[in-house]
Amino acid sequence: MAAMSSLSVIIPAFHAHDTIARAVRSVVAQNRAADEILVIADDGTDYSPTLRAAGFSGGKLRFGSTGKIGAGPSAGRNVGLALARGELVAWLDADDLFYPDRLRILAPLALDHGAAGDNSRVVDDESGKTLAVQFPAHGTTLWLDAASFLSLSVPIVCVVRRDLSPRWDEDVPLGEDVAYNLRLFDRLVSFPVVDTPLRDYRVRHGSVCHADDSAALAERGYVQMQRHLERDGFGLRRPALRALLADALERKIAFNRAFERARLDGRVATFQAFVGLTQRAQS
Repeated sequence: MAAMSSLSVIIPAFHAHDTIARAVRSVVAQNRAADEILVIADDGTDYSPTLRAAGFSGGKLRFGSTGKIGAGPSAGRNVGLALARGELVAWLDADDLFYPDRLRILAPLALDHGAAGDNSRVVDDESGKTLAVQFPAHGTTLWLDAASFLSLSVPIVCVVRRDLSPRWDEDVPLGEDVAYNLRLFDRLVSFPVVDTPLRDYRVRHGSVCHADDSAALAERGYVQMQRHLERDGFGLRRPALRALLADALERKIAFNRAFERARLDGRVATFQAFVGLTQRAQS
């Protein structure tokens, strides 16, 4: 039997002392073990005492820092990517969590195809209520390409072969997963996505992604990507992919503005709640 590939899980952490133990616990509980867990501080604090108090210390845990305060999750991911030793890398935000079978299912697919993703269950962190899921779950594997990815509104977060992983765009404040995955599609064309939810994307009120100014931050990110396109084609090699991104950014800006109107009208509190509302209206 071939040796199992090594895998690094990278967790950027900003004001995450309340949730970091939960995130790490979900990695430790994997049925396919990670070889290392990299916690990258972006707030000038040391997460080792917090994790030690929760029963996690030494071994697979490694720590790093962006050297800044509030540089953003992309900066933390890039530091983690530079430190990672695994053949595969998996990304986990400090307030999200993996289901026990996530790495067991996705790691072999990522090794064979360069990257592999899964369905996400969007969960209100306070109530535990499911707000949305990306796909209907039928226990199948889909093949996602750039066009189908750009029509989605819930982040796709992959396990990726480290030698194929792009860097994250640190000047995109929100929507950085769009930029990252487009660069991945430029290298891979398509990759498999399991339609079973294997990850919780937790919506925490007041977090950067779900604060009152999140719509403005998201629009700033989309506009920044448009500027990249105008300046250097976003670094994408394929003209068709650049055209897809240009059209998708216009749609995402319009959808984001519709969310902001709904938020101001009191119909929803967060973007992902708006996604769920839209999905239910279309079903």
